[in-house]
Amino acid sequence: MKTKELVYAALFAALIAVLGMIPPLPLGFIPVPVTAQTLGVMLAGCFLGRRMGILSLVVFIILIALGLPVLTGGRGGLALLVGPSAGYIFSWLVAAGFIGWCSEKIWRRVRIWKLIAVNLIFGVLLVNLIGAPVMALITDTPVWTGLIGALAFLPGDMIKAVIAAVITMQLKEISPIEDQAGV
Repeated sequence: MKTKELVYAALFAALIAVLGMIPPLPLGFIPVPVTAQTLGVMLAGCFLGRRMGILSLVVFIILIALGLPVLTGGRGGLALLVGPSAGYIFSWLVAAGFIGWCSEKIWRRVRIWKLIAVNLIFGVLLVNLIGAPVMALITDTPVWTGLIGALAFLPGDMIKAVIAAVITMQLKEISPIEDQAGV
């Protein structure tokens, strides 16, 4: 692994942590708040690609486990990796990988609508389809209740999917995917 790749992964782990400084929006009927951090997850996949996107989330999850206050609301620690948010946190790793893989596949003919679609499928649907059932299991509620509660995340997540695609297209020329695609 090159130094440049490690720097990108660390930079995006830091970006996700900075997005955690934006105050969360607690919903009251679901124990997981609305945060801006999924924007960073989508950006990591779109901009960095599969391998570095996954690495950035591995670094981020390690920071959480070490107790650093990198999650929204200044939270960190092992308890969060087994609590109601655990499914969402670990789904970010999977989402960044799939978003990155798709971004690499479409990179030569990338269009904003394609990136939006990839973000919606993997950054919104996949994250909620993993996070909501895990949250429901941990809180001992029916899975359908968790999935229905997760519908509250969709409007904000759809906006974040568009923002991530727009930012990626604006920064396309400096993306490390550009180097990998041999363009």
